[in-house]
Amino acid sequence: MGNILQISIDGAIFSRCLDCFLGKAAYIRNLQDNVVALETELGKLIEAKNDVMARVVNAERQPMMTRLNKVQGWLSRVDAVKAEADELIRHGSQEIEKLCLGGYCSKNCHSSYKFGKKVTKKLRYVGTLMAEGAFEVVAERAPESVADERPIEPTVVGLQSQLEQVWRCIQEESVGIVGLYGMGGVGKTTLLTQINNKFLESPTNFNYVIWVVVSKDLRLENLQETIGEKIGLLNGGWKNRRIEQKALDIFRILKGKKFVLLLDDLWQRVDLTKVGVPLPGPQNNASKVVFTTRSEEVCGLMEAHKKFKVACLSDIDAWELFRQKVGEEALHSHPDIVELAHTVAKECGGLPLALITTGRAMACKKTPEEWTYAIEVLSTSSSQFPGLGNEVYPLLKFSYDSLPSDTIRSCLLYCSLYPEDYCISKENLIDCWIGEGFLTERDRFGEQNQGYHILGILLHACVLEEGGDGEVKMHDVIRDMALWIACDIEKEKENFLVYAGFGFIEAPPVRGWKRARRLSLMHTRITNLSNIPTCPHLLTLFLNKSNLSMIHDDFFQFMPSLKVLNLSYSKLTDLPVGISKLASLQLLDLSELNISELPEELKALVNLKCLNLEWTRYLISIPRQLISNLSRLHVLRMFGASHNAFDKASEDSILFGGGELVVEELLGLKYLEVTSFNLRSSPALQSFLSSHKLRCCTQALLLQHFKDSTFLEVSALADLKKLNRLWIRECEKLEQLKMDYTEEVQPFVFHSLKNVGICGCYKLKDLTFLVFAPNLESIEVTSCRDMEEIVSMGKFAEVPEVMANLNPFAKLQNLELTGVINLKSIYWKPLPFPHLKSMSFLNCHKLKKLPLDSNSARERNIVIYGDGRWWEQLEWVDEATRNAFLPCFKS
Repeated sequence: MGNILQISIDGAIFSRCLDCFLGKAAYIRNLQDNVVALETELGKLIEAKNDVMARVVNAERQPMMTRLNKVQGWLSRVDAVKAEADELIRHGSQEIEKLCLGGYCSKNCHSSYKFGKKVTKKLRYVGTLMAEGAFEVVAERAPESVADERPIEPTVVGLQSQLEQVWRCIQEESVGIVGLYGMGGVGKTTLLTQINNKFLESPTNFNYVIWVVVSKDLRLENLQETIGEKIGLLNGGWKNRRIEQKALDIFRILKGKKFVLLLDDLWQRVDLTKVGVPLPGPQNNASKVVFTTRSEEVCGLMEAHKKFKVACLSDIDAWELFRQKVGEEALHSHPDIVELAHTVAKECGGLPLALITTGRAMACKKTPEEWTYAIEVLSTSSSQFPGLGNEVYPLLKFSYDSLPSDTIRSCLLYCSLYPEDYCISKENLIDCWIGEGFLTERDRFGEQNQGYHILGILLHACVLEEGGDGEVKMHDVIRDMALWIACDIEKEKENFLVYAGFGFIEAPPVRGWKRARRLSLMHTRITNLSNIPTCPHLLTLFLNKSNLSMIHDDFFQFMPSLKVLNLSYSKLTDLPVGISKLASLQLLDLSELNISELPEELKALVNLKCLNLEWTRYLISIPRQLISNLSRLHVLRMFGASHNAFDKASEDSILFGGGELVVEELLGLKYLEVTSFNLRSSPALQSFLSSHKLRCCTQALLLQHFKDSTFLEVSALADLKKLNRLWIRECEKLEQLKMDYTEEVQPFVFHSLKNVGICGCYKLKDLTFLVFAPNLESIEVTSCRDMEEIVSMGKFAEVPEVMANLNPFAKLQNLELTGVINLKSIYWKPLPFPHLKSMSFLNCHKLKKLPLDSNSARERNIVIYGDGRWWEQLEWVDEATRNAFLPCFKS
């Protein structure tokens, strides 16, 4: 018999196996019922979700309310389970079809088992979510964000780098107050808005970022209410508290917080302590105040730790912004338009507001003729251009209206008489203001100082800009705004006629001049003025910088009120004798004319206070007693007069000889306060120096053709307290500019000296005296072939303590050396040169070292001009210095 296999199974194990089998079988057996139940329960869950969502939407319509995180989480889970359940329900019919034997088995048990298990789990999860969805509260008051996001247009190209620069500054703990200043429409508010929104993008540990629009009508109550609202103080009762009480409440909260206060559009100082704002700084949780203003002066009044000028855009960035606003469709609608569009964009002077306004106006212009017309309108009558007269100029006019006085406003409008992009001499501009009667100080130097004070106000208000040395400029759009005001014929007080820079070949019809008070034909191509105008109200007439070569003798006959006449830089070779009819004339500018004589008839200008003859190079005849007859003359400028023709002067001219007659004539002027002139001999120089009056009023001196002098006692000039310009030219035998360096030299003896020019002094050895001119800005040395040093160390060998107390060339901006062929040294050691802008070296091949090291001119905003071969042979104190200045060189 074979063996019998006997298996014995424990009852408990059998029971567990049976339960497992029956449980898994239940996934198959109950599949159809579970799919139906899942669809039903899912429907109920979606209904519950819609009810909760309706409650959430209703709650979030209330200010500052936001849904709870647990509600949002539940809603998200419901959305997720619906997507998964819908998928199961959609495939359910296919799995049910696989069932057999009354639903107790499946044609594919494994597939039906897995599917049934998923359905069962999802059904349980739907039930769990259903239970979790019973919310008593779905939303609550949201915690306030650190900053309120402010609407802003797309970032203006060109502002991004400024944003990054200011943002880095805000991160510095040592900087508490930051000022952003610039002209109207330049993008200050846009930049401040970007800073505000950046606090939402960047993680910071500030408790509050508070935005306040201040504007011109500053009221502390308004500032307090805006701040109070942000920090949770504002309610009916608090609003009625006194300023002092509200300040204490604001201070109590902010003193323990880290905050940023953004103040937009400041026109005057805001006393933060009166508002209740703790003064920012490291001692106050490193809080910050950032403000915008049109006035650099406000930055000082607010004691800003850092200030940033928001400048106009570069040509590249300006074009990009303009292009965006015009749109590609208009720009490419004709091949000629892009070039014309560049011209239109340039008329906006890089001012974002003008670029945006003009760009939008041109977006629908698709023919070259329309663009050409737009250029003409912008050039001649820009206030008629869409958007400028009613959007841009009124905004800029706020700056004009906010100037401190009518006098200062008139001084600004006066600058619009000059052409676009013109660099205006500060000295000449102030002379015109004085001639017009704008300035009211008792003496000429007082008036000049007042003029420079007004220029400072206009520069700080960002309605004028610094130009070149001693010059200012008016931004094109500011100038257009000024003309919009000044050319208003309804304003009898102003009523300008300005044709400056328009390229007129013929003078505009004189019948239109009758009501003009100020007329500018400057920078035109007009060659003659043959018609005789009637201008009873005319005060200023600019005919300078023109092709003018002839003026009718009776041209000035009907200008009884004329005070300022500028004929400089024109092509006149003879003056019309009719000038003598200008009885009210205060200022006559004949500088840079090629005239050879002054007519006797000028004696009739009995009210003349300022006569400018500078650089009338060919002038040989000034009749004796002519100058002294101008008895009310306060200013006589003759620097460079007769420069090219002095040896042709006749004996009846005060220009005859070495200058003694000029000195004599000047001494006859009772009211003379400012003068500049030339001397050509030692006796003339001694005669000049013997006059206390002339020493006190001389601003510029040209010493020329001292034929027999081998030395000049330059220390004698140290007593000229107003001397700011000294030129020495063609003194061929001059070997030494003497100073006694061994005695106790008063520091800064040439305190006013700013400009020095030495030319054609072949034997001169050095210019060591310049170390005693602490405010020197410009040095020009030409054709001094024997000069080996600019400053000689040997002259201080016996008195080193004198040199130890000096800081030479601390304010030097420009150094120009030409044809100084034996020069070996400028200074024997490196100097800091903190204000240096340019150095120029031509035919100075023996100069192997520059007085520079890695600490010199640290901003590196300088240009060094010279020959490439000379540059390659220069010796440097170290490689770091060479590398630092390598980018500054221009061949």
